Amino acid sequence: MSTSTAPAATTDRPRGGPAEHVLEARGLCRSFGGRAVVEDVSFRVEPGRITGFVGANGAGKTTTMRMLMGVLAVGAGEVLWNGRPATAADRAGFGYMPEERGLYPKQPVLDQLGYLGRLRGMERGEALAAAARLLERFGLAGRAGDRLESLSLGNQQRVQVAAALLHGPTALVLDEPFSGLDPAAVDSMVELLREHTAQGVPVLFSSHQLDLVDRLCDSLVVLSGGRVLAAGATGDLRRAGPRRRRLRCAQDAGWLRDLPGVRVLDVDGPEAVLELEDDAARRRVLEAAVPRGLLEFAEIVPSLSDVYREVTR
Repeated sequence: MSTSTAPAATTDRPRGGPAEHVLEARGLCRSFGGRAVVEDVSFRVEPGRITGFVGANGAGKTTTMRMLMGVLAVGAGEVLWNGRPATAADRAGFGYMPEERGLYPKQPVLDQLGYLGRLRGMERGEALAAAARLLERFGLAGRAGDRLESLSLGNQQRVQVAAALLHGPTALVLDEPFSGLDPAAVDSMVELLREHTAQGVPVLFSSHQLDLVDRLCDSLVVLSGGRVLAAGATGDLRRAGPRRRRLRCAQDAGWLRDLPGVRVLDVDGPEAVLELEDDAARRRVLEAAVPRGLLEFAEIVPSLSDVYREVTR
């Protein structure tokens, strides 16, 4: 199981201090016009962990996130916070970044962040100070007085991220938060998320960027057709996949095709990628490879991208 190692927090600590918060979807269902969009979706977002929420367009990710936040009514099932039904007061403490961005294009950046902070229960001065620090982190301190519409799309995305983090959230639900961000902004966002998880904040984010999911996530939920295909700690999901190995020897590796219990996925001269049925097949490969000048026989640890492709194919 992978574990996040977070740097010491340099932004505002979540206002509740370190906590053990758990956000849970239990049997969530939702239909539109008689068509089921989300069916019996259950998963947990654990405290201090980043959970990736992945699936193709139309898989039901955004609908599920909206139900978690109370933006959309639950058709069936329930949303739990710390083991009990989540209330409006609980959700007011969550940080939410919707798929459809909701900032005001003609309002100055700092003013509207201050306004949004006040809606979250912050004092005006507190909200403006927190907003200024976040804008500094994203390299936007010099644009604080500009209208949002004057910023590039990537910088508008930075402001939207700041709005979700402004009040020191108790949980984070982020729908495609990295969309449109350049590498420097992604790094800043990752650092901020790590600072929040260090305080016990559970983080759920959706993304089509599987390389980022692989880099960041402690847990993964894979959705397809409104149903959960796989969910769990990333290490457990990687180990649950096929047992693949890479073999390299001094001779052409085509002989592997004749061994029982061995599925050869690829052969390129002396190198091969294979799957093994069991330990007996592993022994047969080693016994045959050593006389042929065995140079390498190593397990291939699948990426989360591999896990996703495996469960959705």
